[in-house]
Amino acid sequence: MKFGPVPVTQAEGSVLAHSVSLGARKRLRKGCVLTSSDIAKLQDAGLADVTVARLDAGDVIEDAAARSLAQALVPDPEGQFLRFTEAFTGRVNLLAVGPGVAVLDVPALEAVNRVHPMITLATVPPFQQMLDGGMVATIKIISYAVPDEALAEVCALARKAIRLAPPQLETVGLIISEIPGGAGSKGRKAIEDRVLAIGLTMSQPRVVPHHEAALATALKESTEDLVLILNGSATSDIDDVAPAALRYAGGQVARFGMPVDPGNLLFLGSLEKRPVIGLPGCARSPALNGADWVLSRVICGIDVSDDDIAAMAVGGLLKEIPSRPQPRAGKPRE
Repeated sequence: MKFGPVPVTQAEGSVLAHSVSLGARKRLRKGCVLTSSDIAKLQDAGLADVTVARLDAGDVIEDAAARSLAQALVPDPEGQFLRFTEAFTGRVNLLAVGPGVAVLDVPALEAVNRVHPMITLATVPPFQQMLDGGMVATIKIISYAVPDEALAEVCALARKAIRLAPPQLETVGLIISEIPGGAGSKGRKAIEDRVLAIGLTMSQPRVVPHHEAALATALKESTEDLVLILNGSATSDIDDVAPAALRYAGGQVARFGMPVDPGNLLFLGSLEKRPVIGLPGCARSPALNGADWVLSRVICGIDVSDDDIAAMAVGGLLKEIPSRPQPRAGKPRE
């Protein structure tokens, strides 16, 4: 592609680089392919030169290039739970179909963006929870056209590199443990809203004393696909009341603690092949916390391993808490 000013008489078939006023509230908009009629209008307006992009043999115009890349990324919209918008000014957006979690082939997407600087693809972070219609990615062809060889390369690299993982579970239960003078059922709505946001409903919560036997009984009696535990007292150790109750009920604790703040005191386990999540106290707030990252993945059928949780550390400092300045503020302890 060649870019720059040319005589108006030589501009037919080129792409107009900048909008041009023709007077009387008329204008030719940038990005249009100049026709013989457009050339006549430019001459009537007294213009001798105009800045254009002239395509070389093998160049693919911006909208067609963006559309091709979108089709390579999403060859199976129904199976990938994504749809893409009509191409406009070299841009196509990929949108979520229903709630879910964005699953990205990061090495492939990084490779796409290394091929040609005029072919760009930006996405949400990996495993971002999405609402229906949310933008998962945007394709932007920066120049008015790109070489077909570069486009073919990115399309080969990009094939099915993005998908939405929809919910795989149907029912969610919540067990709340109580201590005298504790928070009780406070935070129940925030947790229920999280479940609703990803397309599920939550059963009526069960409230039990904060004792190992009572929690174990409630766990054994649960029938939901996923069970959440909200403790009246923070879980301080893998042998504390709630993790111990899960083991006593016949379950397993796969992980206690996570390098995400807020959210450190989460634990993850299972009971009769059903996932169980011990929620940190910060889950009582609607603000983003580490439990959101685990909850959305589990609901969408994405395995959460020790390595996955360890990898959440980078970017896991979600917010500072002004009311808890030390020792974060670096003040020496007395």
